[in-house]
Amino acid sequence: MRRAKSSLPGPVVAVVGPTGVGKTAVGEELALRLGGEIVSADSMQVYRGMDIGTAKQPVEDRRVPYHCIDVADPGRPYSVALYQTAARAAIDAILRARAVPVVVGGSGLYVRAALDDMVFPSGQAASPTRERLEQLGAELGPEGLHAYLAERDPEAAALIHRNNTRRVVRALEMLEEDGASYAVKHALFAERRSVYRAVQVGLTMDRPALYARIDARVRRMVDAGLLAEVEALLAAGHRATLTSAQAIGYKELVQVVEGREDLDTAVDKIAQATRRYAKRQLTWFRADPRVQWLDVTGLSPAEASDAAFALVQSGMPR
Repeated sequence: MRRAKSSLPGPVVAVVGPTGVGKTAVGEELALRLGGEIVSADSMQVYRGMDIGTAKQPVEDRRVPYHCIDVADPGRPYSVALYQTAARAAIDAILRARAVPVVVGGSGLYVRAALDDMVFPSGQAASPTRERLEQLGAELGPEGLHAYLAERDPEAAALIHRNNTRRVVRALEMLEEDGASYAVKHALFAERRSVYRAVQVGLTMDRPALYARIDARVRRMVDAGLLAEVEALLAAGHRATLTSAQAIGYKELVQVVEGREDLDTAVDKIAQATRRYAKRQLTWFRADPRVQWLDVTGLSPAEASDAAFALVQSGMPR
């Protein structure tokens, strides 16, 4: 039976999966074969100067055009809403040029922001309402702020852990500014409605092999000068960005630069945090039934790319 032709724009390819699995190499090879360009979906590669620690493909090694990389200074607030605007603009421009956008990255929310029908706030990282709620959280503490949310929106409070202050603040902000419950938004978030004709390839491998690759990559980053990169970013006044929860590889080395940790201990912590992050990434992407999984355990980059290309050809929606 012939598949009905989709009215959505496309085609778009996405290469997703955990950190260290080889997404960049496969994504770039797919872009070459398909006549496409890369749209990064990495929440940290958006920042200029954060190169080594984010495993950013060096400019001189890029074989196709890249988008959504180096679009913000580390001290500039950036959000998934801003990313969505930039990613959609890049994807649409690539499609208008009759090329194939290849979305590559492991930041699950960024992938969905690029490909799915999701509505985010305006993209401003700070507002008077948020600042007031954050101050309230500092006064009440995590449990007190969560209790305050429970009084105003018990369904939302039931979905958010009391220690997740950032999300509690967001839920209260949504109530005050949009009159919307986080619980309703959460239900909508669970829906997966594509805005492009897309095929998503998820790369995976045996856990021991993946963890070994992660450990080796962390050591290569350090050998390549990650500590000096952290020192330069600190000197430029970007400590807040480097110590954010998602800045794995940076926040640990800040402790070394400031004399509170030795390098070997910090490297071990980076590897451990990266392994935990990879596990969370797999959990996120495995929850999406649209992802077609490819086990690349033991495959060379060329073999992995061949297998991914075959999967894309067989799964490309019309």
